[in-house]
Amino acid sequence: METSVLDGVLLGLLPAAVALWVLAIPLISTLYQYGRFTVDDVLQTRLALLGYSIGLPGFIAVKILAPGFYARQDIRTPVKIAVVALLATQASNLILVPLFDHAGLAASVSVGALVNAVMLFNGLRRRGLYRPSPGWATFIGKVAIALAVLALVLWLGNRQVDWTGMQQQWPLRAALLAGLIGGGAAAYGAVLLLLGFRPRDFVARA
Repeated sequence: METSVLDGVLLGLLPAAVALWVLAIPLISTLYQYGRFTVDDVLQTRLALLGYSIGLPGFIAVKILAPGFYARQDIRTPVKIAVVALLATQASNLILVPLFDHAGLAASVSVGALVNAVMLFNGLRRRGLYRPSPGWATFIGKVAIALAVLALVLWLGNRQVDWTGMQQQWPLRAALLAGLIGGGAAAYGAVLLLLGFRPRDFVARA
Protein backbone atom coordinates (compact mmCIF):
# COMPACT_ATOMS: atom_id res chain seq x y z
CA MET A 1 0.00 0.00 0.00
CA GLU A 2 1.63 3.24 -1.13
CA THR A 3 1.29 6.28 1.08
CA SER A 4 1.19 8.53 -1.99
CA VAL A 5 -2.20 7.10 -2.96
CA LEU A 6 -3.71 8.12 0.37
CA ASP A 7 -1.98 11.48 0.11
CA GLY A 8 -3.78 11.96 -3.18
CA VAL A 9 -7.11 11.25 -1.49
CA LEU A 10 -6.38 13.87 1.15
CA LEU A 11 -5.16 16.46 -1.32
CA GLY A 12 -7.95 16.04 -3.83
CA LEU A 13 -11.04 14.82 -2.02
CA LEU A 14 -10.94 16.74 1.25
CA PRO A 15 -11.01 20.09 -0.61
CA ALA A 16 -13.89 18.74 -2.71
CA ALA A 17 -15.79 17.76 0.44
CA VAL A 18 -15.19 21.20 1.95
CA ALA A 19 -16.34 22.89 -1.26
CA LEU A 20 -19.51 20.79 -1.39
CA TRP A 21 -20.27 21.71 2.20
CA VAL A 22 -19.66 25.45 1.88
CA LEU A 23 -20.97 25.90 -1.66
CA ALA A 24 -23.99 23.62 -1.47
CA ILE A 25 -26.51 26.38 -2.17
CA PRO A 26 -24.50 28.03 -4.99
CA LEU A 27 -24.00 24.66 -6.69
CA ILE A 28 -27.60 23.50 -6.39
CA SER A 29 -29.15 26.82 -7.33
CA THR A 30 -26.86 27.21 -10.35
CA LEU A 31 -27.56 23.71 -11.61
CA TYR A 32 -31.22 23.25 -10.77
CA GLN A 33 -33.07 26.38 -9.63
CA TYR A 34 -35.11 27.03 -12.75
CA GLY A 35 -38.78 26.67 -13.56
CA ARG A 36 -40.58 24.76 -10.81
CA PHE A 37 -37.43 24.16 -8.73
CA THR A 38 -38.01 26.63 -5.91
CA VAL A 39 -35.86 28.12 -3.17
CA ASP A 40 -37.32 25.59 -0.73
CA ASP A 41 -36.25 22.80 -3.09
CA VAL A 42 -32.74 24.25 -3.08
CA LEU A 43 -32.65 24.26 0.71
CA GLN A 44 -33.98 20.71 1.00
CA THR A 45 -31.51 19.40 -1.60
CA ARG A 46 -28.72 21.20 0.23
CA LEU A 47 -29.40 19.16 3.36
CA ALA A 48 -28.98 15.91 1.44
CA LEU A 49 -25.81 17.16 -0.25
CA LEU A 50 -24.32 18.09 3.12
CA GLY A 51 -25.03 14.58 4.35
CA TYR A 52 -23.30 12.98 1.38
CA SER A 53 -20.35 15.40 1.40
CA ILE A 54 -19.34 14.19 4.87
CA GLY A 55 -18.71 10.71 3.51
CA LEU A 56 -17.03 11.66 0.22
CA PRO A 57 -13.49 10.81 1.41
CA GLY A 58 -14.77 7.53 2.81
CA PHE A 59 -16.47 6.52 -0.46
CA ILE A 60 -13.24 6.95 -2.41
CA ALA A 61 -10.92 5.62 0.30
CA VAL A 62 -12.82 2.31 0.29
CA LYS A 63 -12.08 1.94 -3.43
CA ILE A 64 -8.38 2.51 -2.73
CA LEU A 65 -7.98 0.48 0.46
CA ALA A 66 -10.01 -2.64 -0.35
CA PRO A 67 -7.73 -3.73 -3.24
CA GLY A 68 -4.90 -3.93 -0.68
CA PHE A 69 -6.66 -7.03 0.67
CA TYR A 70 -7.70 -8.40 -2.71
CA ALA A 71 -4.11 -8.26 -3.95
CA ARG A 72 -3.22 -10.77 -1.22
CA GLN A 73 -6.16 -13.04 -1.97
CA ASP A 74 -7.96 -11.88 1.18
CA ILE A 75 -11.56 -11.45 0.14
CA ARG A 76 -13.17 -12.30 3.46
CA THR A 77 -11.89 -9.32 5.42
CA PRO A 78 -13.32 -6.59 3.12
CA VAL A 79 -16.62 -8.47 3.00
CA LYS A 80 -16.80 -8.74 6.80
CA ILE A 81 -15.97 -5.06 7.11
CA ALA A 82 -18.61 -4.19 4.52
CA VAL A 83 -21.20 -6.08 6.60
CA VAL A 84 -20.22 -4.11 9.71
CA ALA A 85 -20.43 -0.87 7.68
CA LEU A 86 -23.90 -1.88 6.47
CA LEU A 87 -25.01 -2.48 10.05
CA ALA A 88 -23.58 0.92 11.02
CA THR A 89 -25.55 2.49 8.18
CA GLN A 90 -28.79 0.87 9.29
CA ALA A 91 -28.20 1.83 12.93
CA SER A 92 -27.53 5.40 11.83
CA ASN A 93 -30.77 5.36 9.85
CA LEU A 94 -32.72 4.50 12.97
CA ILE A 95 -31.23 7.50 14.76
CA LEU A 96 -30.75 10.12 12.05
CA VAL A 97 -33.72 9.67 9.72
CA PRO A 98 -36.34 10.47 12.42
CA LEU A 99 -34.32 13.55 13.34
CA PHE A 100 -33.32 14.86 9.89
CA ASP A 101 -35.56 13.07 7.38
CA HIS A 102 -33.90 12.68 3.94
CA ALA A 103 -30.77 14.47 5.17
CA GLY A 104 -30.44 11.81 7.86
CA LEU A 105 -30.62 9.11 5.22
CA ALA A 106 -27.76 10.73 3.30
CA ALA A 107 -25.72 11.17 6.47
CA SER A 108 -26.29 7.51 7.38
CA VAL A 109 -24.81 6.40 4.06
CA SER A 110 -21.80 8.60 4.79
CA VAL A 111 -21.42 7.08 8.25
CA GLY A 112 -21.31 3.63 6.68
CA ALA A 113 -18.68 4.70 4.15
CA LEU A 114 -16.48 6.24 6.83
CA VAL A 115 -16.78 3.19 9.08
CA ASN A 116 -15.84 1.00 6.12
CA ALA A 117 -12.80 3.13 5.25
CA VAL A 118 -11.54 3.36 8.83
CA MET A 119 -11.83 -0.38 9.39
CA LEU A 120 -10.04 -1.16 6.12
CA PHE A 121 -7.30 1.30 7.02
CA ASN A 122 -6.81 -0.20 10.46
CA GLY A 123 -6.86 -3.71 9.03
CA LEU A 124 -4.06 -2.88 6.60
CA ARG A 125 -1.98 -1.33 9.37
CA ARG A 126 -2.42 -4.29 11.71
CA ARG A 127 -1.27 -6.65 8.98
CA GLY A 128 1.75 -4.51 8.20
CA LEU A 129 0.49 -3.84 4.68
CA TYR A 130 0.45 -0.09 5.21
CA ARG A 131 3.00 2.07 6.99
CA PRO A 132 2.81 5.87 6.98
CA SER A 133 5.96 7.39 5.58
CA PRO A 134 8.07 9.75 7.71
CA GLY A 135 6.59 13.23 7.92
CA TRP A 136 3.05 12.09 7.18
CA ALA A 137 1.66 13.81 10.30
CA THR A 138 3.25 17.07 9.16
CA PHE A 139 1.74 16.54 5.74
CA ILE A 140 -1.73 16.16 7.25
CA GLY A 141 -1.21 19.31 9.33
CA LYS A 142 -0.34 21.33 6.23
CA VAL A 143 -3.41 20.03 4.42
CA ALA A 144 -5.61 20.90 7.42
CA ILE A 145 -4.35 24.50 7.45
CA ALA A 146 -4.89 24.81 3.71
CA LEU A 147 -8.41 23.41 4.07
CA ALA A 148 -9.22 25.98 6.75
CA VAL A 149 -8.10 28.78 4.44
CA LEU A 150 -10.09 27.25 1.58
CA ALA A 151 -13.23 27.10 3.71
CA LEU A 152 -12.78 30.72 4.81
CA VAL A 153 -12.29 31.99 1.24
CA LEU A 154 -15.32 30.09 -0.05
CA TRP A 155 -17.46 31.19 2.89
CA LEU A 156 -16.55 34.86 2.49
CA GLY A 157 -17.17 34.74 -1.26
CA ASN A 158 -20.43 32.87 -0.81
CA ARG A 159 -21.76 35.60 1.46
CA GLN A 160 -21.39 38.24 -1.24
CA VAL A 161 -23.91 36.73 -3.66
CA ASP A 162 -27.66 36.15 -3.42
CA TRP A 163 -27.54 32.83 -5.26
CA THR A 164 -31.22 31.90 -5.00
CA GLY A 165 -32.27 35.40 -6.06
CA MET A 166 -30.52 35.11 -9.45
CA GLN A 167 -32.87 32.52 -10.89
CA GLN A 168 -33.06 34.08 -14.35
CA GLN A 169 -29.39 34.99 -14.56
CA TRP A 170 -27.79 31.63 -15.25
CA PRO A 171 -24.67 32.88 -17.12
CA LEU A 172 -23.81 35.38 -14.38
CA ARG A 173 -24.49 32.89 -11.60
CA ALA A 174 -22.38 30.22 -13.32
CA ALA A 175 -19.55 32.70 -13.89
CA LEU A 176 -19.59 33.80 -10.26
CA LEU A 177 -19.58 30.20 -9.07
CA ALA A 178 -16.69 29.30 -11.37
CA GLY A 179 -14.75 32.32 -10.17
CA LEU A 180 -15.38 31.44 -6.53
CA ILE A 181 -14.25 27.85 -7.05
CA GLY A 182 -11.17 29.03 -8.93
CA GLY A 183 -10.33 31.52 -6.20
CA GLY A 184 -10.71 28.88 -3.53
CA ALA A 185 -8.51 26.44 -5.43
CA ALA A 186 -5.85 29.12 -5.89
CA ALA A 187 -5.91 29.97 -2.18
CA TYR A 188 -5.68 26.29 -1.24
CA GLY A 189 -2.70 25.72 -3.51
CA ALA A 190 -0.97 28.92 -2.45
CA VAL A 191 -1.19 27.99 1.23
CA LEU A 192 0.32 24.57 0.56
CA LEU A 193 3.17 26.22 -1.31
CA LEU A 194 3.74 28.72 1.51
CA LEU A 195 3.84 25.83 3.98
CA GLY A 196 6.63 24.22 1.99
CA PHE A 197 4.68 21.70 -0.01
CA ARG A 198 6.09 20.90 -3.46
CA PRO A 199 4.85 18.45 -6.08
CA ARG A 200 8.12 16.52 -5.84
CA ASP A 201 7.48 15.97 -2.11
CA PHE A 202 4.29 14.17 -2.97
CA VAL A 203 5.93 12.03 -5.66
CA ALA A 204 8.70 11.03 -3.26
CA ARG A 205 6.15 9.34 -1.00
CA ALA A 206 5.60 6.50 -3.45
